[in-house]
Amino acid sequence: MVQTHPAEFRLASPELDAAAAALEGRRFAVLTGAGMSTDSGIPDYRGEGAPVRSPMTYQQFIGDLRYRKRYWAGSHLGWKTFDSAEPNEGHRALVELESAGLVSGVITQNVDGLHLRAGSQRVVDLHGAMNKVSCLTCGQGYARTGIAERISADNPWLDAPGAVELSPDGDVTVTNVDDFVIPNCSVCEGILKPDVVFFGEYVPSHKFDEASAIVQSAEALVVAGSSLIVNSGVRLLERASRRRVPIVIINRGSTKGDSRATVKIDAGTSETLSSLVERLVA
Repeated sequence: MVQTHPAEFRLASPELDAAAAALEGRRFAVLTGAGMSTDSGIPDYRGEGAPVRSPMTYQQFIGDLRYRKRYWAGSHLGWKTFDSAEPNEGHRALVELESAGLVSGVITQNVDGLHLRAGSQRVVDLHGAMNKVSCLTCGQGYARTGIAERISADNPWLDAPGAVELSPDGDVTVTNVDDFVIPNCSVCEGILKPDVVFFGEYVPSHKFDEASAIVQSAEALVVAGSSLIVNSGVRLLERASRRRVPIVIINRGSTKGDSRATVKIDAGTSETLSSLVERLVA
C-alpha cells in the first residue's frame, strides 16, 4: 500500500519522470551523504551556505592531548543535539522502497544512525557511527551514552550553549578546553575514540567490501545527498559505471559524478525520494 506523502514532499519534473523510468523494474543500491540528513537538522559539509571547516585529522587526535580535549569537549556538546535528531521523510521513503523489494541496501557516508532508526534493514555505515566508542589500545567498546554521562560528571562546568553550531559529525567548536577532563578507557586507561572514520583514516576494508558487494549485485545505483567528494563514494560510483547500470544522482548542486549519471536531479532528497515512492511502489 502506497503511503500518501505530504504535498511539501512531492516533486514533479521531467528529471523525476526519467529517474522513475530508469529505476522501474530494477533493484537498486542507494548511496547517501550529508545532504540526506539536512531535513533532520544536521548540516551539510559542502552544501550551499555551509561554513568552511578544517576537520580534525586522525593524526592530530592521536598525537596531541590538547587536540583530544578539544575534540571530546566539542563532540560532547554537539552530541546532545546530534542524538536528538529524528529520521526525516527521505529516510522513511527509503524504508518504504526497501520494504517493497526495490532497495537492495543503503550505503551511507553519514555517522548519525538515522537510516537504522528509520527502519532500514540493510545499512552499511561506511564512515562508522557516532553512538559507539572504542579503546584504541585494548579494543574495549562503549556506548556513547555512557561516555557522555562520564563527561558530564567529570566536567560539570561544560554547559552546552543555547544554540550550538553543529557539524555533520556531531562536533561543535570549543576554544577553552584546558580544564576539560578527557574520558579514557576504564579497562586499560587507553585512548578512546568514537567509531567514526576521521580525516586521514581509511574506510575499514570489510565495510568497503560489503558496500561494494551491494553495488555489484544491484541493477541500478541511486546517490542521494552526496557531492561525491569523498573517495569512497567515487569508487562505488565507478563500480556501477563500469557495469553500465542506470545511475540516478539526487543532490542540491553539482557532484563529481554528474557526467556519469543517467539522470541528475538538482533537488532535496526528502521530496525527491518521497516522489519516487509514489511512482515506483504499487
